[in-house]
Amino acid sequence: MSEAIGSHAMILAAGFGVRMRPLTNDRPKPLIEVAGKALIDYGLDRLREAGVQKAVVNGHYRAEQILHWSQQQAAPEVSFSDEQAEILDTGGGIAKALPLLGHKPFFVINSDSFWLDGKVPALSRLRAAWDDAAMDCLLLLCHVDRTIGYDGRGDFQLGRDGRLTRKQGPGALAYIGGYLVHPRLFAGTVVKNFSMNVLWDKAISEGRLHGIAHSGKWFHVGTPAAVALAEAELAKI
Repeated sequence: MSEAIGSHAMILAAGFGVRMRPLTNDRPKPLIEVAGKALIDYGLDRLREAGVQKAVVNGHYRAEQILHWSQQQAAPEVSFSDEQAEILDTGGGIAKALPLLGHKPFFVINSDSFWLDGKVPALSRLRAAWDDAAMDCLLLLCHVDRTIGYDGRGDFQLGRDGRLTRKQGPGALAYIGGYLVHPRLFAGTVVKNFSMNVLWDKAISEGRLHGIAHSGKWFHVGTPAAVALAEAELAKI
């Protein structure tokens, strides 16, 4: 089977989960359960539904638990990227895993938050909206009033042409931990600690960072109190 857009994915799971203490004293944040299900499993379900064939998950804090989780997964096939020696942040973590992520645009998802889909799954919408000639990265965003547990002021302004610029405050949308990115965006990078914000700003400067607005809800589960808030919201469904 030939490689397709979104056939590979990166799951970011190397953070410390400091704001989630004491729940993260003995486990990494992605393995904290919400409504009886680990945060990371919500994301894996989205990848599975999107037909992702191969995924890579990274680990630093309590990495042996993330490794054990990865070994239990059958579909998609999940490989482990070891960052125990040095945590590499969002950009460096992906840069290290690039040899495992194929040559076409691949999905990236955060493992410490999750979304509920609208009528059309968000990852399918990202795949359908991809324009290789116009973009290097396509972010999934959400109107602040469709978020649960989020107290920020947004991250980006979504233009009529789909291009993104940095913005907070009225009219800004929040980045919600999912996107498609082409490997070419990482050209010239080295494996070291750096944030994806560096590459997103580069793409903004070139007019090649785009986004779409999510049609469902996003759950920002950053603290123990947010776990209870998310569970209360899910109980309404």
